[in-house]
Amino acid sequence: MEINLGDYVTRKSYNNDIVFKVINIKDGIYYLKGAEVRLYADSVLSDLVKTQKPVEEEIKNDIRSVNIEDKDYFYLPAKIVHLDSDGEFLDKCLKFYKSAGVHAIGKKIKEEDMAEQITDLLREYRPDIVIITGHDAYYKKKGDIKDNDNYKNTKNFIRAIKEARKYEKSHEKLVIIAGACQSNYEELIKAGANYASSPKRVNIHALDPAIIAVTIALTERNKEIDLKSLLEKTKYGKEGMGGIMGNGLMYVGYPRQ
Repeated sequence: MEINLGDYVTRKSYNNDIVFKVINIKDGIYYLKGAEVRLYADSVLSDLVKTQKPVEEEIKNDIRSVNIEDKDYFYLPAKIVHLDSDGEFLDKCLKFYKSAGVHAIGKKIKEEDMAEQITDLLREYRPDIVIITGHDAYYKKKGDIKDNDNYKNTKNFIRAIKEARKYEKSHEKLVIIAGACQSNYEELIKAGANYASSPKRVNIHALDPAIIAVTIALTERNKEIDLKSLLEKTKYGKEGMGGIMGNGLMYVGYPRQ
């Protein structure tokens, strides 16, 4: 069986549970990126099965569009800045924001560079919501789960969160959504994130942070977010994403001209 760059594969040793894209081949090792989940992996050829590119799922999460309800009122959804190390996933999220009618700025930045750039981006765009994501992984063989050296990028996400909190301390004025597959959820929340992955160290879908962001952006400021219902909209629910209670960030005004 021949497998080339750009092919889609699954791994026999993991019961073919995740579809990956082959992004590099070097010295007999195939380097893989999740087609839908924020996960990197590597494998030998004998463990791979060639498959088809997955069909994009329709996101059914009961999110309203901005073309909302009472035409006598006008609506100002929250603004989003989305930092992502993965250009393909970033583009997917930006399309999702556009379809929901929410203004979002996307920036492709490596995880290790996010902390250095985030303050300038917050000052420039003054968002209500910032997403800090990309790829992560938890390495069980390295020992204690509390040690962030066990994680591919959790330390980088923590550094970026802390810089964002230096800019804006209030969790109500700046909502931070952080993490990727298998990230250290507890440490991301302690660092200052409102929402984070991954409580059970599982993978998350590429759109999970965006689903949370859009829900907050399109919920009125005087309405509390139903946290349990919000997490149920994501791919793996409370196992993949968690967070703290809070209100929406959309302004509603009257009259509409």
